Amino acid sequence: MDPFSMVVAIVAISVGAGILNTWIKARAHAPADMASQSELAAMRADVEKLKDRVRVLEKIVTDQERQLSEEIRRLA
Repeated sequence: MDPFSMVVAIVAISVGAGILNTWIKARAHAPADMASQSELAAMRADVEKLKDRVRVLEKIVTDQERQLSEEIRRLA
């Protein structure tokens, strides 16, 4: 085997081993990623619920009738 072929073979083996190592690591983390995805979806749903609640609270606080009744209560 000439030196050029040996260098090409060593580089090919190194690159192949790196790709295989990355693939094995990705497969090992796949279940954890699925759990993270479901947890992320649950958190997004919670955030949407909280945003809706804040919208309702903002509407209540900025309601003109509520402000008027609050002023009347203070005067009484």
